[in-house]
Amino acid sequence: MANTIFEIKGYKQRQQGIDSLLNIQDTFDILKREVVIGNRNATFYMVDGFLKGETMEKVMEFLLGITPEDTPDTFDGFVKKCMPYGDIITITKEKDFVQYLLSGLTCLMIDGYSEILAIDLRDYPSRNVQEPDKDKVLRGSRDGFVESIMPNIALIRRRIRDVDLIFEMQNIGSSSRTDVSIVYMKNRVNQKALKKLKERMNGIRVDSLTMNQESLAEVLMPRNWWNPYPKFKYTERADTAAACILEGSIVVLVDNSPAAMVIPTSLFDIIEDPNDYYFPPVTGTYLRFTRMITAVLALFITPTYILLLQNPQWVPEWLDFILIRDEMNVPPLLQLLILELAIDGLRMAAVNTPNMLNTPLSVVAGIVFGDYTVQSGWFNAEIMLYMAFVAIATYTQNNMELGYAIKFQRIIMLVLTGIFGVWGFGAGCILTLFAFFTNRTMAGQGYLYPLIPFNGQQLFKRFFRISLTRNEKISSQGARGSR
Repeated sequence: MANTIFEIKGYKQRQQGIDSLLNIQDTFDILKREVVIGNRNATFYMVDGFLKGETMEKVMEFLLGITPEDTPDTFDGFVKKCMPYGDIITITKEKDFVQYLLSGLTCLMIDGYSEILAIDLRDYPSRNVQEPDKDKVLRGSRDGFVESIMPNIALIRRRIRDVDLIFEMQNIGSSSRTDVSIVYMKNRVNQKALKKLKERMNGIRVDSLTMNQESLAEVLMPRNWWNPYPKFKYTERADTAAACILEGSIVVLVDNSPAAMVIPTSLFDIIEDPNDYYFPPVTGTYLRFTRMITAVLALFITPTYILLLQNPQWVPEWLDFILIRDEMNVPPLLQLLILELAIDGLRMAAVNTPNMLNTPLSVVAGIVFGDYTVQSGWFNAEIMLYMAFVAIATYTQNNMELGYAIKFQRIIMLVLTGIFGVWGFGAGCILTLFAFFTNRTMAGQGYLYPLIPFNGQQLFKRFFRISLTRNEKISSQGARGSR
């Protein structure tokens, strides 16, 4: 008995083998269409939901018009003479046949030819290319990635018209066979990081990438699961992905996901925002410093406040107003922890609330967590003020993973400070530094590059948004690619 459909000699027998392989009788969306091309029987196999009907109609009209005299005896002759469509693939393996068909290509089997022809007529269901909700800019392009990988590749190619731009495609997952593309500039990429990425991707053995980028990230970097700081930079903007590629980074695109993964990355890369580059250098530098200072304050402001409440003698006279004068029915530490959970609860409620009810929810939340909570005695006004700042500061970070990492570190520092005082505060600071130093990039370099290892020129450019000439850009890209 033949092991694969290509070992079956007879046309009818091979057709039966393909029908059995694809479970034609059981599944609804895989279509089978038998036709006669010239003097030869032929069968089309296609996935209904991925089919571009107009183009398929024109291709079939041409093929059905071929006369027996015009039908070549060889498969190569048929491809050269009788195929009016450009994007075609010759299939000689059963694995490739299943992969191409389930990816949306239309497969054509013709009597007398051992090969099978794959025609790319697919049209994936997809939303319009529009600005991402999360990565918005005040000035700049308004297009963003979608859930289909081919339009995402086209958006990058549109911005980088260079022969050194490489798109490598792989399939990951024994069941899902998810398309994953590695994108990089051949003459600028960090070769060490590229080699390690390819080795890890080739070694992945999973059933499917159920959660797209997150599933891929967890199998690429399985260690240090306890470290909350993000190991990858994500973006849904095509211009940001193209800029990272030109700087020597690697971008990974996963089918069914609108987010691109940038490798390798450091803390300073994650903090960057597209708005920094769509404004003049002075404005971009101001925005960057504002974001960095806000992130530091969001981490330390509430633990420091708890420490000062425990040691009021440390508060200078000109800051004496920050101390709580009103009666406290609930300990300050417990108030802060309750509000940390309440803010996340409101955030999840906003995500799951229908758009038409978002405004009423915001009004009710503002009233309940505003004046009413203070009047009821559950919370003090000063505690509410600092937690409101923390909630707003979280949204200044473009990367949500970084915002949650800061939140987790802040809660740990709050608990340690509330229980052990100044020693707990010091221990929380040490844990924060430990999390930074133990987090590694894909290339194995420090998470705090260019601070550690130190690179003065690159560190200056991380803090200050400056204008670069072409020669300075090339030298900068070379410096980044060497890390």
